[in-house]
Amino acid sequence: MPDALSPNHGPRRLGARPDLVVIHFTAMDSHEAALTRLCDPAAEVSAHWLISGAGRVTALVPEEQRAWHAGAGRWGMVEDVNSRSIGIELYNRGDHPFAGPQMAALESLLSEVMARWAIPPERVIGHSDMAPGRKTDPGPRFDWHRLARHGLSVWPRPGQGAAVPSARAFDELARRFGYTAAVSHDLRLAAFRLRFRPRATGPVDAVDMALIADLAARFPVDRGVTAA
Repeated sequence: MPDALSPNHGPRRLGARPDLVVIHFTAMDSHEAALTRLCDPAAEVSAHWLISGAGRVTALVPEEQRAWHAGAGRWGMVEDVNSRSIGIELYNRGDHPFAGPQMAALESLLSEVMARWAIPPERVIGHSDMAPGRKTDPGPRFDWHRLARHGLSVWPRPGQGAAVPSARAFDELARRFGYTAAVSHDLRLAAFRLRFRPRATGPVDAVDMALIADLAARFPVDRGVTAA
């Protein structure tokens, strides 16, 4: 893999170590354009890794450093997500499927990153998870279920006897899973559905309740993690 290329990074604050992985799409017309922007000092954005549609993996920022990929948002207790995460950018305009070679390369890279930093599957999230309403990547075409089948993320199991649909109850469970950003119920529900039910519409329903209840029960956020 190439050496780190982007100047857009700095030290992780307060000696933080990465315990999250945040997945993005580039939303640019070409891999080359994305690479140029992520390495442009004037853009003030970067990530640790960039993966092309053909599966080429480029290292942009050393993992020990704080890349500038997440911006404002929150996951569980973590507010400075940049200091606590590894950022992975996938070349994708946002309107087309993710290529097979790209997904295979992501799976290989994720396995290495998670092993290197002891990051559990439930702490592999999308940019839209930590910044509901502000970000939508990696978007509805990203195959989270595929990652979960390989132990690289999580996926809800349908439950039975779920609570009656309620915005308040959904938000409480969603926060327990990790959706703690200060946003409205509608934005929190939209972020959850973007990842787990991208075709769902309308008010929170029994399926949403069953799925978020399962995730909150099996993967409560911040287990063994300190705030920062």
